[in-house]
Amino acid sequence: MKSYRKELWFETKTRRAYINITPQVEECLRESGIKEGLALCNAMHITASVFINDDESGLHADFERWLEKLAPEKPHSQYAHNGFEDNADAHLKRQIMGREVVAAVTDGKLDFGPWEQIFYGEFDGGRKKRVLIKIIGE
Repeated sequence: MKSYRKELWFETKTRRAYINITPQVEECLRESGIKEGLALCNAMHITASVFINDDESGLHADFERWLEKLAPEKPHSQYAHNGFEDNADAHLKRQIMGREVVAAVTDGKLDFGPWEQIFYGEFDGGRKKRVLIKIIGE
């Protein structure tokens, strides 16, 4: 069995962002040479997420409104975590959106449904963060 590992780095200028990383993951898959297996993509930071969904701006705006209702950023004082930091909401948003995705690799391609794309979700931006890509198979 072959194994491939790469880190993708991101630094968003905004506190929250949704970045389609499917092209980068597909490039990693090509580099790996793996035709049949599994691709893992996971956020290596506890205030960021990796998830699969549709690449549609209205949906991304819906994510933003929904997550703000569930875990509003402000007031910062509403969270016990926010003493030294002000990012408790980002930890909660990550918990909701998830840490990682695993996608099947079939015939050298990500085995997705028609609208599925992989996204990096940033909930406490302004500094460098990474996503781990790990692909295993033959």
